[in-house]
Amino acid sequence: MRFFIVDDSTAIRAMLATIVEEQDFGTVEGEAEDGSEVYADILEAKNIDILLIDLLMPNRDGLETIKEIGPSFTGKIIMISQVESKELIGEAYGLGVEYYITKPLNKLEVSSVIKKVCDNLSLKKSLLEIQRSLNMLPGLKTNISSPKRTYSIVSSGKNILFELGIISESGNKDLLDLLNILYEHEQKGIKETPPLKDLFEEIMKKRLGPNASNAEVRKEMKAGEQRVRRALQQALEHLASLGLTDYSNPKFDHYSSSFFDYEQVRMKMLELEGKTETCSIAPRSNIKKFLQALYLESRKSIHQ
Repeated sequence: MRFFIVDDSTAIRAMLATIVEEQDFGTVEGEAEDGSEVYADILEAKNIDILLIDLLMPNRDGLETIKEIGPSFTGKIIMISQVESKELIGEAYGLGVEYYITKPLNKLEVSSVIKKVCDNLSLKKSLLEIQRSLNMLPGLKTNISSPKRTYSIVSSGKNILFELGIISESGNKDLLDLLNILYEHEQKGIKETPPLKDLFEEIMKKRLGPNASNAEVRKEMKAGEQRVRRALQQALEHLASLGLTDYSNPKFDHYSSSFFDYEQVRMKMLELEGKTETCSIAPRSNIKKFLQALYLESRKSIHQ
């Protein structure tokens, strides 16, 4: 089984991950410290079977997150919280939560609950396999159906921004809009990446509507570019931190050279170690390189 853990406590996330791995329940495919970092597209792209999520978190709590991922997420949800309010527990179950575990966590209880959910999912998957086998026989059709997973350039992009640690940054909407514009261009037969100024102008005109003045469009273009630059700075720092923690980390190896100039990542690593001065993002060249890499990665993910 594939797990995703959401909790603002590093210790709780570590404990849950240890239980999953030590008990051989499956693999932890991702973690987040707040619900604002979790979207159905991300869970879908990672093929998550079980979501372990805290109720109380700073920016977006567990209940709001479950409402956000809504019917798009087809896996099972286990909620964890120190809150024992019957109203909140009832609301959680009403939103489709499979089990509600109260803190402080008991290892045996958590293991028992996860095992039950895994067993139920295994049974469901076995029934689906039986259905597929029966459907291959002439004249036999069954009614068991498996949910279809759909991917888009934006959903693939969200997953990559999550991997880069910037899905909750304000510039992520601008990046996803730029991504969508590039995809629309490709569908029209436009292969080359237009100048950044033209791309920002196109998305801001769409966002503001036909009645927006040129001054309003220019103002929002400038603000959008600043948001994107801040997001890229955060992504650079995230990758540099990964590299310092584990130089062989596959995310670091994959993204550091394709989304940025490796020399720039190395400079950021030295900065984080206190061995050099502040490393900043060059205004336009790096944004275009990042956007092109994001588009190629997202485009490739659609067909995987």
